[in-house]
Amino acid sequence: MLHPIVTSEFVNARQRLILSPTAEGCPLVGRVRIPGDKSISHRALMLGALAEGETTIEGLLLGEDPRSTAACFRALGAEISELNTDRVTVRGIGIGNLQEPIGVLDAGNSGTTLRLMLGILASHPDRFFTITGDDSLRSRPMGRVVKPLTTMGAQIWGRRDNTLAPLAVRGQALQPIHYQSPIASAQVKSCILLAGLMTEGQTTVSEPALSRDHSERMLRAFGAEVIVDPDTISATVVGPAKLHGQRVIVPGDISSAAFWLVAAAIVPGSDLTIENVGINPTRTGILDVLHQMGANITLENERDAAGEPVADLRVRYGPLNGCEISGALIPRLVDEIPILAVAATVAQGKTVIRDAEELRVKESDRLAVMAAALQKMGAQVTEQPDGLEITGPVQLRGADVDSHTDHRIAMSLAIAALVAQGTTTIDRAEAAAISYPDFVPTLERLTQG
Repeated sequence: MLHPIVTSEFVNARQRLILSPTAEGCPLVGRVRIPGDKSISHRALMLGALAEGETTIEGLLLGEDPRSTAACFRALGAEISELNTDRVTVRGIGIGNLQEPIGVLDAGNSGTTLRLMLGILASHPDRFFTITGDDSLRSRPMGRVVKPLTTMGAQIWGRRDNTLAPLAVRGQALQPIHYQSPIASAQVKSCILLAGLMTEGQTTVSEPALSRDHSERMLRAFGAEVIVDPDTISATVVGPAKLHGQRVIVPGDISSAAFWLVAAAIVPGSDLTIENVGINPTRTGILDVLHQMGANITLENERDAAGEPVADLRVRYGPLNGCEISGALIPRLVDEIPILAVAATVAQGKTVIRDAEELRVKESDRLAVMAAALQKMGAQVTEQPDGLEITGPVQLRGADVDSHTDHRIAMSLAIAALVAQGTTTIDRAEAAAISYPDFVPTLERLTQG
């Protein structure tokens, strides 16, 4: 059987990914294991560095973002083994014992690293820190965490009225607050809770909708006192806290699984099992939406791994229908909206995505970038201020598109290319390595039988 040709070339360190499906199609069949969860990997490195004793992390994501987190905490005094295997050892220095680094901390492309670290740095008195990131990260809004930290007494300076990196931080003894977050954001919530570890009393964050809760789960596992109130959608940490080194097993990242879930759902003849996927309820919006669209997905071998629910996900090709994605669902699948937009192009009827304006301040303006790329491939897409309207099904066609150095855009467009007629070329496809270093090799393997 003929299969699509997946090739790539590098021009001035930029990867061009070229996909040329054949008329016979390219069913995805077999099993695939995905990288470790990025959100959990970040938090395991951070809490391991703040804990007393040794933490071992198994299944850590070996992408660029966790490498940025590890480099920052090494500069702050933690001993972290090289990130060259999926078993990493962290010898922590204990809360309150961060060293004042001699250089500027570099968060790379990672918003999680920068935002969560601000809460940690701001709460360590009598030390001075400066943190920055790459061009993309220096354009992303930091005011959403600087504002509540300032309310706690933090001293933070930066560009554009202290809302953009580079940011300078003078650590202070902070005061506890009850912060009513205007957005459902795990990064905002986690930043404030981490600041609360060094703060006397109860530090609380309430949200308009529940965001992912990996920080609450892991803080408890490391020994912090955390109170969660589902009625008020709030989380509280009691400080000052002491953390103790743990063994952490990182499940597969459902955000990475999402690309294969959609690929197998839309490529005729596919029958794919994705192993060891974290199915934390605050992250499974992608499963809810795909089920609503009619996707044939079953959960197998459900189990618990270090406090996180895990399962194998089997997905088989079948017809999809349009649906609405909005409201409280958005925080549970915000990273998966680009790949869901691809699914919508082949679904029967209209798919409406609302309340997703957060996507405009990610690694790229994901609403604008996905709309432009899918339109170029022949999709019927209308961009709205807070979302997209997509009418299907349409036969996508190959085109020259650009990732805009956004990992989720690069991978979403690669999946779109699997159901397009003709050749699709994705410029700056190297961005996929930020969260999924083996994405292209896995794509090549799955599409060659």
